[in-house]
Amino acid sequence: MIAGGGPAGAVLALLLARSGVRVTLLEKHADFLRDFRGDTIHPSTLQVLDELGLAEEFHRLPHRKAYRMTVRTDDAEIPVADLSRLKGPYRYIAFVPQWDFLDLVTSAAARYPGFELVMNAEVTGVIREGNAVRGVRYRDPDGEHELRAALTVAADGRRSDVRRAAGLVPAEYGAPMDVLWFRLPREPSDPDETFLRASAGHLVVSIDRGTYWQLAYVIPKGGFDALRERGVDALRRPVAAMLPHLSGRVGLIEGFDDVSMLSVALNRLRRWHRPGLLVIGDAAHAMSPIFGVGINLAVQDAVAAANLLAGPLLAGGEVPESLLARVQRRRTPPTAVTQFAQRLVQNRLIRPVLSGPARPVRVPALARIPLAGAAARRFIGLGVLPEHVRIPAASHQEERPSQSVDITASPPDRLQ
Repeated sequence: MIAGGGPAGAVLALLLARSGVRVTLLEKHADFLRDFRGDTIHPSTLQVLDELGLAEEFHRLPHRKAYRMTVRTDDAEIPVADLSRLKGPYRYIAFVPQWDFLDLVTSAAARYPGFELVMNAEVTGVIREGNAVRGVRYRDPDGEHELRAALTVAADGRRSDVRRAAGLVPAEYGAPMDVLWFRLPREPSDPDETFLRASAGHLVVSIDRGTYWQLAYVIPKGGFDALRERGVDALRRPVAAMLPHLSGRVGLIEGFDDVSMLSVALNRLRRWHRPGLLVIGDAAHAMSPIFGVGINLAVQDAVAAANLLAGPLLAGGEVPESLLARVQRRRTPPTAVTQFAQRLVQNRLIRPVLSGPARPVRVPALARIPLAGAAARRFIGLGVLPEHVRIPAASHQEERPSQSVDITASPPDRLQ
């Protein structure tokens, strides 16, 4: 049983169902249509989709490619990463609405007979036997339910209900900022690449979505209420000043109802598992939006977990906690390195910029951030220790149902 239909949960469910494991995926919401969720699909994830035979289908989705990442200050443009120089077939970041990505993955999972997706399913607690987790309790429009499982996977995001019910608390590393997301129309004469604009006291990320700009205005941590009290012009003015090509369009931000606020968190569980329970994705490690790698770390967690767990699940019986610990050991180093890099950027760029208008952004300050050239494009594009799909697809699943083991219902002699 997997709680959470985000990237980590959906990809893990697909991989397990593809290998012959029966799996139920619980999603809290009625659909995947929630705006301003992360939607940057990096080369590491594109490679995973390729290995699953989904790359062509993915590229038929409406998407926008970004080959370069740059920082623009008041007096210079600094290249950060040129992904077009990566090795391999995928040398760009694909911007795809997350709901399209999740629809693609869950539709692919639904082709396998062992997969079930339950929407509107809100987890209310875990089922315990001794110190082991044996499933969850959840609520849907039909009432209260129990779903017992040989293995429960918490992939339900940074505010994970399963994690909380299991008594797991992440260590917080702090973030100096929150992010306001909003949209403005794009004109053909506008710049044609994604970039970070830094000026004294202000930061804004511009993501080219073809027909519109998806904009992220960075504010000091906890500063949203103070900004809102000053009125919407306090948002319009700095955006217009930093992005002159949008100055005639900022009036389309009619009020703060047109803005979505992301409270940025950076944290990580010290322990990702309990007997019968594994935590992955944002539930195990909330990532800062820096580098836009959150989805890709979650997908990498899912691939690593599937590679290690599919065989034992198909063999039947319990999954030993020592094997769950191997998933954590595999994924902790890339998570820790990525979060260290995010904290570095927070401390050397974001915190000084947001500290006040008296500290203009200068090229030498940015140059002290050691993320450029080949290292940057590999780190941003492929990540640390990228995962690959190692488990084969089960053959003739429909003809051999006895080959599948249902992780949504452990053997009765182990649960009663």
